[in-house]
Amino acid sequence: MGDFSVVVNQVSKSYGDVKAIENISFSVKKDELYGLIGPDGSGKTTIFRILTTLLLADTGIAIVEGFDVVKDYKAIRKISGYMPGRFSLYHDLSVEENLQFYATIFGTTIQKNYDLIKDIYVQSEPFKNRKAGKLSGGMKQKLALSCALIHQPTVLFLDEPTTGVDAVSRKEFWEMLKNLQQKGITIIVSTPYMDEAALCDKVALMQKGQILSIDTPEKIVQQYKFPLYRVLSDDMYSLHNDLNDFPEAISAHRFGDAIHLASNQEINYEDIYEFLTNKGHQQVEFQKITPDIEDCFMALMKDEN
Repeated sequence: MGDFSVVVNQVSKSYGDVKAIENISFSVKKDELYGLIGPDGSGKTTIFRILTTLLLADTGIAIVEGFDVVKDYKAIRKISGYMPGRFSLYHDLSVEENLQFYATIFGTTIQKNYDLIKDIYVQSEPFKNRKAGKLSGGMKQKLALSCALIHQPTVLFLDEPTTGVDAVSRKEFWEMLKNLQQKGITIIVSTPYMDEAALCDKVALMQKGQILSIDTPEKIVQQYKFPLYRVLSDDMYSLHNDLNDFPEAISAHRFGDAIHLASNQEINYEDIYEFLTNKGHQQVEFQKITPDIEDCFMALMKDEN
């Protein structure tokens, strides 16, 4: 497969009448940090389970490090690490016991591969005798990553690893991923957090089992084609619906404490101010802004609908 660690070609999977993923295709270069970005139910976990040989696809071909996920599943399990979305380590074992257990499964030792995990494990080491189930969310995350790396995989699959983790731990975790990437590990990570998409080398934006767009975060943002504005007022509850009724509006969606309004042409402050004050709004704030990944994702979803 040349320069690619992972190749997915026209892969589909259904559960009865429900299509989890449909004709999914993408490729991941060696040493790349690749993101599958999308909300719950978009098919990210299904793709991970297929690539880690835990689930058979209905159709299509998937290759990991040159190995077919069906024919060569034993080889793939030796060279890949997998961190599922739900904490799946043994709660009644200590930090050190969990790590030793996973090392034994893969026929290695903690000491042999310590250089790879030391920067991560050193933060958990003070709690090495604590039961895994008693760890904080951030420490559970670091322990799970250490266990996924203990056999020195060449490709790492991380399914929503930062969900439910505090902002500081999320930042630390992505710094760890960048360090692992520099050590020659290919990383595929899924996340519902759009701000994390910008930290990837390349992303696939997903919705309802399909890929909406694949590109670098920078190029996806550059492809956004509408004027975009940040709008606030004293009545944020009504503002969303009222902006959707604005004649030039293409879309309006909540973004933190504000509404992001996309329009089919440039909007003057006087026009939007008059429109909103006639609707009963006061303290209107209106500012043109640069789109980010989430704005692009919302626009792609609207195009699909």
